[in-house]
Amino acid sequence: MSGNRNQKGPGAPFLHVAVGVIWQDGKVLLSHRASHQHQGDKWEFPGGKLEAGETVFSALQRELAEELAIQVQTAQPLLQVRHQYPEREVLLDVWLVDGFSGEPRGVEGQAVQWFASSELNKLSFPDANQPIVERVMQL
Repeated sequence: MSGNRNQKGPGAPFLHVAVGVIWQDGKVLLSHRASHQHQGDKWEFPGGKLEAGETVFSALQRELAEELAIQVQTAQPLLQVRHQYPEREVLLDVWLVDGFSGEPRGVEGQAVQWFASSELNKLSFPDANQPIVERVMQL
């Protein structure tokens, strides 16, 4: 028996992530992950990890400003997703962003694109994003 086991307990890294479903005129904005990133070369709903002492909404505002150069004005909680990857556990705090200023662009060099919700099932997403895709397709 091999000693290579999947650690899911206290030793596994945990990430709490604020995620934005940026919604405008029946379309959602997605970012494309670089191939060298975890779950790379896939589309994702933009966002990032919370910093110590930060609220989810504050993290969402900060991350979307850093990644997309937009300022979130209004957003509501949409759902939470817990997912266990072999190397880490993630908690995605997903918010529907329905009010923002600025023109979204890939500040970090990533591709960004608007998609109709009906197109989402044709795209490749990280595994943890599948419940988000299913929920957004119902909007």
